[in-house]
Amino acid sequence: DYVIAVQDPERSLDNAAESAIRHEVGSNFMDQILTTGREQMAAAVQDRLQEYMDNYDTGIRVARVNVVQAQPPDAVRPAFDDVIRAREDEQRAQNQAQQYANQRIPEARGEAQRQIEQANAYKQQAIAQAEGEASRFDQLLVEYQKAPEVTRQRLYIESLQDVMTASSKIMIDVEGGNNMLYVPLDKIMEQNAAAGRLGGTTQDLRDLANQLAPYLPGPSTANSVDRTRLGSGRGGRP
Repeated sequence: DYVIAVQDPERSLDNAAESAIRHEVGSNFMDQILTTGREQMAAAVQDRLQEYMDNYDTGIRVARVNVVQAQPPDAVRPAFDDVIRAREDEQRAQNQAQQYANQRIPEARGEAQRQIEQANAYKQQAIAQAEGEASRFDQLLVEYQKAPEVTRQRLYIESLQDVMTASSKIMIDVEGGNNMLYVPLDKIMEQNAAAGRLGGTTQDLRDLANQLAPYLPGPSTANSVDRTRLGSGRGGRP
C-alpha cells in the first residue's frame, strides 16, 4: 500500500498530521494545550493521524507523536501572557492567605487557651480568698464569743495600726482644746531609716499607735479602749 495506493506518502503524512493537529487544538482550551495538556493532546493526535493513514491505505504505522513546543499565536500572545500572570498572582495570593491562616489559627487557639487558664486561676484565687475570709470571720466569731471586750480592743488597735501605716501624715483633734495635733509619720520613718532601723518600722508604728490612742475617741462610750492595755501592742488576750 505504501508504494501502490499513495503517490506521495510523506506528503500525505504531513497533510494528515497537520489536519489532526488542527482538529485537536480546536477541540481543547489553549491554556491546557500550552501547560499541562501536551501529553494528552499528543496521544489524541496520534490516534487521529493513525485513523487518517488507515483510511487512505497508506500502510504507514504511526509509532509516536511528540509535542515538543507549544506557543500561542503572535496576535494573542500578550493577552495570553496576561492571563498566565493573573493566574500566577491568584495562586500566590492563595498560598499567602493559607500561610497566614496556618499561622494565625494556632496563635488564636493558644491565646484563647491562655485566657481560659487565667480565668480559671482567677476563679480559684477568688474562691480561696473568699473561703479564707469566711474562715477568718468564723474564728473571729469564736474569739469574740469567748471574750467580747478583748476582741473589740484588739480589732480597734489593729484598725488604727492599718490606718496609720498607710498614711504619711495625720491630724488629730485633741480632746478638750482647740489645738490640732500634727503627727508627721513620714519624717519619723525617715529618721528611723537614717538611724539604721529599717526593720523596726512596723514596731515603731505600733508603739506610736499606742501613744496616740489616748487622744482618739473610742468606738463608743461603753466600748471604749481600755488604755491600760495599749502598751501590749495588738492587745492579745490577757
